[in-house]
Amino acid sequence: MGKIYGYVRVSSMEQNEDRQLFAMEKAGVAAGNIFMDKQSGKDFRRSDYERMVSKLQKGDLIYIMSIDRLGRNYAEIQNQWRMLTKEIGIDICVLDMPLLDTRNGKDLMGTFIADLVLQILSFVAENERENIRKRQEQGIAAAKKRGVRFGRPETLVPNNFGEIVKKWENGQIKFGEAIQECNMSQTTFYRRLREYRIDVKT
Repeated sequence: MGKIYGYVRVSSMEQNEDRQLFAMEKAGVAAGNIFMDKQSGKDFRRSDYERMVSKLQKGDLIYIMSIDRLGRNYAEIQNQWRMLTKEIGIDICVLDMPLLDTRNGKDLMGTFIADLVLQILSFVAENERENIRKRQEQGIAAAKKRGVRFGRPETLVPNNFGEIVKKWENGQIKFGEAIQECNMSQTTFYRRLREYRIDVKT
């Protein structure tokens, strides 16, 4: 009998993986054989997933909680499933979908049903990823309309910026002193200087 592994994935560092880990423990997966990634399922370039695959041998078994924990890209899920089960020769058990357990139904009908379920669930996983992306875009657009600003907070220009610029241009203070007085980085100072000169001209 081959080795038993578990694969866990959450989309971000903030998400909780406890439910998946508990399911792996309940399935009898040893803690040292559980691989976990905290990143998007849009592709399979994930460090722990790749490390797990490199260890797999024919006859091994992988548990995953649900198909969307494996990934959220329809074509890639199909490719990975085929590579794992056909090329390497392992079994996969999707805990929340008993039909997706390659240890069962290895006859033609069983394989057909499993492949059909896999295609449907893979489509659903990618469709949900697209919906999440659209909701995020809509949320950002709505927030921008409300005046919410994204990115780093804008560095404020001191009220005496013009005086500091004049002192620097006249050689009364050095450049390092000028940016220190303005509490700006070199890049920000030059950007604000360009804006200041445009304002003065207009």
